[in-house]
Amino acid sequence: MGWRPLVIACAALAMLAGCKSTSSVLEGPQVDYKSAGQLPPLEIPPDLTAPRRDNRYVVPETGKGTTTLSTYQSDQRQVRVRGDSDVLPTAEDMRIEGRGNERWLVVDNRTPEQLWPLVKDFWQENGFLINKATPEAGVMETDWAENRAKLPQDIIRSTLGSLIDQVYSTSERDKFRTRLERTPDRKGTEVYITHRGMAEVYSEGSRSPDTAPSATKWQPRDTDHTLEVEFLRRLMIRLGAQEEKAKQLLTAGVQQPERATLKKAAGGVEVLEVFEPFDRTWRRVGIALDRVGFTVEDRDRTKGLYFVRYADPEAEMQRKDKEKPGLLDKLAFWKSTTPEVKAEQYRVSVAQPQVNSEVRVLGKDGRDETTGTAHRILSLLHAELK
Repeated sequence: MGWRPLVIACAALAMLAGCKSTSSVLEGPQVDYKSAGQLPPLEIPPDLTAPRRDNRYVVPETGKGTTTLSTYQSDQRQVRVRGDSDVLPTAEDMRIEGRGNERWLVVDNRTPEQLWPLVKDFWQENGFLINKATPEAGVMETDWAENRAKLPQDIIRSTLGSLIDQVYSTSERDKFRTRLERTPDRKGTEVYITHRGMAEVYSEGSRSPDTAPSATKWQPRDTDHTLEVEFLRRLMIRLGAQEEKAKQLLTAGVQQPERATLKKAAGGVEVLEVFEPFDRTWRRVGIALDRVGFTVEDRDRTKGLYFVRYADPEAEMQRKDKEKPGLLDKLAFWKSTTPEVKAEQYRVSVAQPQVNSEVRVLGKDGRDETTGTAHRILSLLHAELK
């Protein structure tokens, strides 16, 4: 067969690939993420920078005047291993705790400061860009990314390989937030991973019998707890646990369902009553805030306060879509980007007046918020805590 029929066949396959549906369902814990954001600026490798005059002929981090490349690389690996061994916990130091469909990792004898760089490396190794990192609050959030494992594994993609990967794209995006908190005894760390998802759907009125749909918008989709569990498992393995041990810890134990209800307190203020003591309620409210898209700026456990900001996730995705740069936009680097969606500041109060705990929404001034916004926030939390 000549080269022309081959070119025509490849073109036909590419056209078919472009029409292929990308809404395949994720089976099991298959994940292969690629961040939707831009890569960080290219850094010049240390070997290409100008050496200092006083040590230009000395091999760094060795006590020898001369060395071979293989010896130097071996020494470097040993240094990294020795450094990690001081931080990496043993399998006996890690355990999974949880209630209902919630799970979190408890690492004994390791502080959040020790685990922070390891967790950051973990997300980057799994294909994510870090969008927000606040070490003082113990909160790390990835950028929106698509799960490439959801792309159809058909003959067209397997034949054209990376070429067709440029054509395929899923209609879903995910981001993950990791929160590190000290254990009550202040000697260990509790690690929480929460998922948020968005789906691209056709706008109302953009589809008609005579015309093809054109306009789309991003809207929130349900939290995927299986993804949270999968990344907890992967994080445990990254921290030193054996794969089989990680599976056992995640599946061990049957947890009781949680209960919570919305009610009116004194003065007609709406509150969320959680049928648990303060410690558990505090922990679960923190997870719920992460899941529904709040930005936790600070927290004060002694006063039972989360200082949060909240922005509409749908508006955030629309902004991201609008500011996606084209070729000319990349050249015009001086142009300002689309302003971020304004997020209002609130305080979420957790207290235990009697047997059960109560969750309230306060304004910036510390007074009870009585607007419809308070009802909206409590409803979002109730959906996660009930």
